[in-house]
Amino acid sequence: MPGRIIDRYEHVPVTQEDLDWADLITLDLSLYEQPGGKEELVKQLDHAVRNVGFFYVKNFNISQGEVDRQFALGREFYALPLEEKLKYHNQKDLESGEYNGYRPAGHRVLGNGVKDNVQVYNIPKFDGFHHREQPPVLQNNIKEIEAFSRKCHEEVVVKLLRLFAILLELPDEDQLVRDHLYDVKGEDHLRYMHYAARSPEENAKVANLYGPGHTDLGTVTLLFRQPVAALQILNSAGEWKWVKPQDGTITINTCDALTALTGGLIKSSVHRVHTPPADQAHIDRLGVLYFARPNNHVVLDPIANSPLLQRLGLTSNAFTELGQHLTTEQWVKARQTQQQRPRVSAKISTDGKYQYEKKDLEILPGLHAVIHN
Repeated sequence: MPGRIIDRYEHVPVTQEDLDWADLITLDLSLYEQPGGKEELVKQLDHAVRNVGFFYVKNFNISQGEVDRQFALGREFYALPLEEKLKYHNQKDLESGEYNGYRPAGHRVLGNGVKDNVQVYNIPKFDGFHHREQPPVLQNNIKEIEAFSRKCHEEVVVKLLRLFAILLELPDEDQLVRDHLYDVKGEDHLRYMHYAARSPEENAKVANLYGPGHTDLGTVTLLFRQPVAALQILNSAGEWKWVKPQDGTITINTCDALTALTGGLIKSSVHRVHTPPADQAHIDRLGVLYFARPNNHVVLDPIANSPLLQRLGLTSNAFTELGQHLTTEQWVKARQTQQQRPRVSAKISTDGKYQYEKKDLEILPGLHAVIHN
């Protein structure tokens, strides 16, 4: 029997408030195939990834209709009764670093008695190594979801990896692509993410944050345009700036694994999720994201054959300085286990500083997560 027809997704209006927007570059990927286009894009990319780790891309060969279809599927999943969604949640798996499937809201207490307001549903990439039962609303559309997942990789991630390779002066611009092959075992995943609106009183108790400042753990994260303003980035001047939802773009941020591979040259971007502005604060926020990571076997040591890293003396990272040579698989498991570990709530100051017990932030002996305040 065919699945029922899913209504198209209608995005809410953008905020009319005058927010302090971040000044981010936009890479036009239509230049990618043009003579000299890659080199021009690398020039634009260089400053962004060394300083803030955030930028937009446009003309990425994924239609708005395809994007909106994923928002519609996410909406349909989150409209399911909680008991139905909980069939795809396993608390023990979550605490041992298995993050695919469903995570309900309220998994963590942020502070002052207020629990987190975010639901997450992760769909692993379709590499043949992550067989999972999906709810019917997604299983009935799984080929479409796979096609979208693969497009995220081929049309955006692969192109960015080649630009990074040129930036690093690698002898082969496909070197990083080979470390991120879609059909090789890895931890890439597509995510539908739902933030429930909270009362002003609850928001005030947690300094008007849905989540404190952090970095992502992979290579790059793709955030498809989300008109409910909430994402903020920490710029190189130490200022929190709002990320504006630009039409026809994906917001990209660079992440921990790429920082490790480049000896710290490429910044792992610091970001947080703020309460939306007043004219959107009552609206639930639905996001569609794609997380790209190196294949599981890739060792996250600084890339040895980059002339640029050698000239700059960037030959170590936070892992190697501890005598660790972690594979992506080891890093993801350690970081996810730390992130999902039950922990006491933070002490939250009135100006939005979150302070956790040191043991709650330990990823590995000698290596702790950082909450960016």
